[in-house]
Amino acid sequence: MKILVVGEQPLTIEQVVAVAQNQCQVALPTSQQWQSLIQRGADFLDQLLEEEGVIYGVTTGYGDSCLVEIPSHQVHELPLHLSRFHGCGLGQNLDLVTARAVVVTRLCSLARGYSGVSLALLERLVWMLNENIIPVIPSEGSVGASGDLTPLSYIAGALVGERDVYQKKPNQIVPIAQVYAEYQLDALVLRPKEGLALMNGTAVMTAIACLNYKKAEQISLVSSLVTAMNVLALEGNPSHFDEVLFAQKPHQGQQNIAAQLRDWLNSEVQTEHQSPRLQDRYSLRCAPHVIGVYEDSKIWLRQFIENELNSSNDNPLIDPVNLRVLHGGHFYGGHIAQAMDSLKIMIANIADLMDRQLAQLVDHKMNHGLPRNLTGSSQERLPLNHGFKAVQIGVSAWTAEALKQTIAASIFSRSTECHNQDKVSMGTIAARDASRVILLTEQVMAALCCAAVQAIQLRGLSEQLGEVLTQFQHWVLESFTFVEEDRALQHDLQRLVDRFEQFELLNPLDQRLKWN
Repeated sequence: MKILVVGEQPLTIEQVVAVAQNQCQVALPTSQQWQSLIQRGADFLDQLLEEEGVIYGVTTGYGDSCLVEIPSHQVHELPLHLSRFHGCGLGQNLDLVTARAVVVTRLCSLARGYSGVSLALLERLVWMLNENIIPVIPSEGSVGASGDLTPLSYIAGALVGERDVYQKKPNQIVPIAQVYAEYQLDALVLRPKEGLALMNGTAVMTAIACLNYKKAEQISLVSSLVTAMNVLALEGNPSHFDEVLFAQKPHQGQQNIAAQLRDWLNSEVQTEHQSPRLQDRYSLRCAPHVIGVYEDSKIWLRQFIENELNSSNDNPLIDPVNLRVLHGGHFYGGHIAQAMDSLKIMIANIADLMDRQLAQLVDHKMNHGLPRNLTGSSQERLPLNHGFKAVQIGVSAWTAEALKQTIAASIFSRSTECHNQDKVSMGTIAARDASRVILLTEQVMAALCCAAVQAIQLRGLSEQLGEVLTQFQHWVLESFTFVEEDRALQHDLQRLVDRFEQFELLNPLDQRLKWN
């Protein structure tokens, strides 16, 4: 496997996804400069403890309890108590891929050297990732400041020999104590500040945001491909994507979508089948304008997510250069909250666009000669068969639920923890909402992939597609078979959704088709 070194260079969204997918192993830097930086932070904390300095979360209680002084002989027990009393997460557990993303995201922050943690802690996190021994993390219980305290407590808990972990496989959950016994390893004893460093940060929301960003890229790509197929199937007018036309509205992402559509529709099909209509309905004509909102937002979305990923976001920070303790609020997840609240609106709009395209495809009053509900049955069997009728209802339901999820989570700040955390980001809830919108949209996309290919085959255009659309059709047909007689389509749809979730389309199919 390739090895990703975490600690000296900033990570990208793609690198987090690669680790999450277990496509590479991780390592810490071997340079003396980096190792000295880590050691200086830990040594400085020890020095302060010897001098009986007051350090939040080290010699004091947490949050509103910061005025409670911890006796020196109990300081070393404090991190363990922090991990234990935060063990109250509920809800569905994060899947193995997401949990791996969380671990590498937290490692990235701590390995910057401004959290005062030991090399031993960082090495144990690396061991977890490389051995695929990953904490089981409940998804609910974070308000996004002081970071993801409760879900991240499950990493701290696993390090100290408590809680459960995924062992190698997503369906194999065992107590971490059992794993340590098998590997003949001792549980980690957290040093002062290490419990707080592990838990008081934005790793959960940021990890989910990284995965969401890549899935959104895939949705944008597939929706553009489906739109091209549907322009052909509905005998649409490709001049809606004219280069001169789009030059007059200089949104670069929107222009890129129009350029893709022009390229993919530049085939013999278009020269032989000119549309008789001046203007198509908005869901075809304005597709670049809908999809382009996400494409134009990718720049700032990536900036927000990767800046957060490569930040030291716990509190307090330990400055190993100037030897200072810096109390602040970097655990606040406002940028991720804004990114995810915005992303879910963009993606739900794409789901709505696809829903409207499917409505055209199945309705004989506006599909320009395609069979009712895209049925592929013979004329004799036509009265019995209903093709994609129920699929269209399902798409409408999934789209409606996606749209319902788009209310901003970040505006629902709650005052918590005795009003110490009196303004919080809700970043983790925003990220989870975005994940739900993305999954619902993937379900919509799966249906549209099947319907678009069915329509192309009904038109007899399969052999006349350009190179990219031909490749895309083949990709869909790996999971979907032309519907002649009515049959349950659940498994066809689920196979496509699963392939979206596994990032199959993004790697390596997009490289072969030069979609980047």
